[in-house]
Amino acid sequence: MAALAFRTATQLVAALRRREVGSRELLEHQLARIERHDRAINAVVTLDRERARAAADAADRALAAGGEQGPLLGLPITVKDCFETAGLRTTCGVPELAQHVPAADATAVARLRAAGAIVFGKSNTPTWTGDWQTTNPIFGTTNNPWDTARIPGGSSGGSAAALAAGFTSLELGSDIGGSIRVPAHCCGVFGHKPSHGLVPERGHIPPLPGALAERDLNVCGPLARGADDLELGLDVLAGARPELAHAVTLRLPPARAARLDGFRAAAWFDEPACPIDHEMRGVLERAGDALAKAGARIDREARPQVDFRTAVDVYVELLTPIMSLTMPDELAAQLAKVGEQVPKDATGPLAATARANAARHRDWLRTHERREQIRARWADFFRDFDVLLCPVMLTPAFPHDPREFTARTLRVDGVERPYLENLSWPGLITMALLPSTVIPVGRTAAGLPVGVQIVGPYLEDRTTLAFARAAERELGGFVPPPGLA
Repeated sequence: MAALAFRTATQLVAALRRREVGSRELLEHQLARIERHDRAINAVVTLDRERARAAADAADRALAAGGEQGPLLGLPITVKDCFETAGLRTTCGVPELAQHVPAADATAVARLRAAGAIVFGKSNTPTWTGDWQTTNPIFGTTNNPWDTARIPGGSSGGSAAALAAGFTSLELGSDIGGSIRVPAHCCGVFGHKPSHGLVPERGHIPPLPGALAERDLNVCGPLARGADDLELGLDVLAGARPELAHAVTLRLPPARAARLDGFRAAAWFDEPACPIDHEMRGVLERAGDALAKAGARIDREARPQVDFRTAVDVYVELLTPIMSLTMPDELAAQLAKVGEQVPKDATGPLAATARANAARHRDWLRTHERREQIRARWADFFRDFDVLLCPVMLTPAFPHDPREFTARTLRVDGVERPYLENLSWPGLITMALLPSTVIPVGRTAAGLPVGVQIVGPYLEDRTTLAFARAAERELGGFVPPPGLA
């Protein structure tokens, strides 16, 4: 039965429709795996067993009756514990929200349920979704199924770990600083950061429960064990906000190509401003070689006319006010005082963070204009190229680091680097609001997964997903971690 746990969502939906497996049978299988394996991983932190069993029984009756059926009918799934779920506690790892039981689903959750999915549990996330390590005071630390001494990534760390361990076949995550992409990379699964604005974030925490405004930069999107599943999930999730749906219809452009030999790709694996682990870069380069041998046209020298460090600084200056919304007022005031002392020409994530804490609205408007100028250069680049391949972060999954956020560092090829530098590769793409699909492309000598970002033009999510699908066929795709297959 272990093989059932690692089938893709697409395969399971097909099996449910053919009545080869029942929804209740699949749910019980996943609950049993969580009971058997999750003590060492701590990916799924809240379960809704009885309501899920009733929903699975209803789905089995609907499947037996035939007729029109939702695209996810009967599929048991988990969602990140930052999305509000009606009648099921949603904490976002925040002690003050430990007993928060929403009355309504987040928009994205509601769309998954409307498609027939059965939400049977919530996956762990760092407090306020604010870290690449997935730990919080309520539920503790989530471990990487490939090596429990290491992080699963964050902030959708529980989501990616649950997929890698075979606890669920489809997950709902969110991403503002790599929070879908980093866990997919660390756990060897697939993740899609949609173009900004494609999936409504109403009901996502942060901001506080009840907030109505959509935030800059943040997106909601699927994680899974295959590229087909990402498109299946995106098709359900994407669409206008409910208050606009009576007047706005979404129609994404078709993919620019379907086969590897139809794509014009660029590879940006080396960047002096932000060098990555040399072994990880070797895995990426070999994956690029394999894709080129299979027919993809890959230019190793082409780059968008974007200065890497400037783009990352712009991203951090846009991100910091958003993240500070959940800070205590006293801390925000202290950081603003620090920011006033930072030289205007200082660069790097720490300087940009401090400066942004002291920014006024007119400063934000100037930064936003800088962002739009950079986005125009990305659009120019994608006239000549269909996708860009680049790293997800600086290293493979690194060991848990219990130190305070500001005291942490990253060791890259023996050199200590600022922890916040991990914002760089994700932020380069987030700042420009672009779609990015992460797929596993290999493993290090120590057996740690390595993922690659497949970045495409704004609103051309189907192009990055199509390249991911073609690359998955060539590179092999998801592999279960040892001991869990």
